[in-house]
Amino acid sequence: MRNVRLLISYDGTDFFGWQTQPNYRTVQQTLEEAIHRLTGEHVRANASGRTDTGVHAVGQVVNFITNSALTPDVLVRALNSYLPEDVAVRGAEDVSEHFDANRDAKRKLYRYVIHDGPVPDLFMRRYCHHTRNRLDTAAMARAAIALRGCHDFRSFETDWPNRATSVRTIYHLAVNRMGDWIWLDVEANGFLYNMVRAIAGTLINVGRGYWPELQVAVILEAHDRTQAGPTAPAKGLFLMRVTYER
Repeated sequence: MRNVRLLISYDGTDFFGWQTQPNYRTVQQTLEEAIHRLTGEHVRANASGRTDTGVHAVGQVVNFITNSALTPDVLVRALNSYLPEDVAVRGAEDVSEHFDANRDAKRKLYRYVIHDGPVPDLFMRRYCHHTRNRLDTAAMARAAIALRGCHDFRSFETDWPNRATSVRTIYHLAVNRMGDWIWLDVEANGFLYNMVRAIAGTLINVGRGYWPELQVAVILEAHDRTQAGPTAPAKGLFLMRVTYER
């Protein structure tokens, strides 16, 4: 028996999220079917976390148990030959039998992509949120400082409570611009349901001038989802990286 770790990417547009669900196309089911076609085994693909409908991944991490003797390099090539064009295995390696892609994840980095040019980008419309308002990214970056560190992020959690606790630690939160493109990077030890998209919607309101910068700190302390901004569309969100102990 081997425990294999995969690094995968996927375009979430045409998937009903990661987790297998009856009568819906999901990333987990698609990957498991490819593994079955290759090895003849019915395996469970265990991911670092479940991405929602329409959310993309650049660096999702998955592990599964197999009896296959195929080398990691062959697994990568063979699985990609069975996968559709919106999923790709970027790497594979043998890991300890105790490794669990979900439980062992220490940090995750998500990126939210915004386009605020005067004309929507036709070819990137599936991978960003377009706003006609020119955003003040400097104000957004200053407002975001209040969210760094360990806090109760209940104000940014949809349908609270979803987890045992809403306390999370954000290690890195940055707002960057290049031309008409803005990306919001958030790295934390865990995320609540729609947390990054709620943060994005809140900071967009600051960037539009709807709220002063200090309003974000007030929202954080309110512990009330109705006080924060809207949940930004899923299509702008990417899981970029998952970090584990070396």
